Amino acid sequence: MFLLPELYIREATQQGSMFNTWKPMWVVLLEDGIEFYKRKSDNSPKGMIPLKGSTINSPCQDFGKRMFVFKLTAAKQQDHFFQASYLEERDAWVRDIKKAIQCIDGGQRFARKSTRKSIRLPETINLSALYLSMKDPEKGIKELKLEKDKKVFNHCFTGTAVIDWLVSSNSIRNRKEGLMLASSLLNEGYLQPAGDTSKAAAEGLSDTPFLDLSDAYYYFPDSGFFCEGNSSDDDVVLKEEFRGMIVKQGCLLKQGHRRKNWKVRKFVLREDPAYLHYYDPAGGEDPLGAIHLRGCVVTAVEDMPDSKKCDVENNLFEIITASEVHYYLQAASSAERTEWIKAIQTVARTGK
Repeated sequence: MFLLPELYIREATQQGSMFNTWKPMWVVLLEDGIEFYKRKSDNSPKGMIPLKGSTINSPCQDFGKRMFVFKLTAAKQQDHFFQASYLEERDAWVRDIKKAIQCIDGGQRFARKSTRKSIRLPETINLSALYLSMKDPEKGIKELKLEKDKKVFNHCFTGTAVIDWLVSSNSIRNRKEGLMLASSLLNEGYLQPAGDTSKAAAEGLSDTPFLDLSDAYYYFPDSGFFCEGNSSDDDVVLKEEFRGMIVKQGCLLKQGHRRKNWKVRKFVLREDPAYLHYYDPAGGEDPLGAIHLRGCVVTAVEDMPDSKKCDVENNLFEIITASEVHYYLQAASSAERTEWIKAIQTVARTGK
């Protein structure tokens, strides 16, 4: 079984009539098919797409300005549409699905590269519980300020420190098992790479996705991690933005201020100080922009007069800052929109 990131799915029947909404699903690539689940924690898939006789088309331009879409056509001519969060993720999906189809056609067993394959762990290991133990303020992994290549990484730790902790806590028998367990934590999002060395490994450019090295840095996704360039007194205000605890993060569509086009952005919501930073989901530690939320107004929006109908999916909301700058964002579902609005409203009231 091969686990890959969450995708947005839109299905079409053989006759071409479509459901009206895109839905986020947890997708699993098997040797002979694709299973998709409503939630990552579900035991039973919502559906399964056989790969034998299937074809894949990427990029798929069937949905106007919706980005990073690819189409999988099953043997019975049923179309399935998938949307990734960013270009590299879409290309990775397409590459692996094509390889799986080729293996089926050639009578071979499909196996992804060792750097990205799923890791089978004993049933006794609970990654969620292990993650909480790793974050324990007294007995967990210590978060440090580390410097490398003229950059300062705050609230992070080394790959060696992770393996050392796993050994000392008796979670593993040796460092080789530690690499397997740490790689699984990385694949499931409990650990995040910080810096070029660990990111390159996570992207498949090393023998293992996780590195047991003192110069490979990692951080917890909700730790308040931030990276600084050359430090100076002028950076104090910028640093302050990142000192708040992360309350919520995820991908949303954001409308540009000039061209009015929509792009997928990764958003990180922090409290005290209250900031919403947005990033290029393809990578990069520096945000593309920041929204100061203190005193802002956030509301649901049902329609936008300056947008084409095909551009929006009716899950819009608007942030108006204290300085009267308007930001239009689009969630994947109505429920997700509500979650973001409530979280931003809370931070705006309590954060400085």
